[in-house]
Amino acid sequence: MRKTITLTPNPANKCFGCGGDNASGMKLTFEQDNVNRRIVGRFVLGESYQGGGGFAHGGIIATLLDEAMGKVCRFREVRAVTAELTVEYLKPVNVQSEIVVEGRETEQKGRNLFMTGEIRNGVGEVLARGKGRFVVIGQK
Repeated sequence: MRKTITLTPNPANKCFGCGGDNASGMKLTFEQDNVNRRIVGRFVLGESYQGGGGFAHGGIIATLLDEAMGKVCRFREVRAVTAELTVEYLKPVNVQSEIVVEGRETEQKGRNLFMTGEIRNGVGEVLARGKGRFVVIGQK
């Protein structure tokens, strides 16, 4: 297995975050780090995702964390849906600066997969944190 795999938007997927077949979607691309079992994305969001004052809308921050954590399910080769998502907004996320979004699994209990995510700026400061519970609905 390769150390990293690039996860590009699927042209047949209508997902707002990662799908390639959604004209209004974000079309997010992530790296799957097989060594550290984490998902990492690097983005400059741009003005269309701001809430105000040049900072990312809170819903977009939640979407980024949800997408990164959801992609972690790939390591188990399962399909899962978000059951719970909590977000800690620590500092404003500038839409004109590069950010790093990371997701990883922390625990598994039955069909429940527990994930954490972070958004960091270019100097490594944590701007937002998320925790999620995903429920497995099938195998990939």
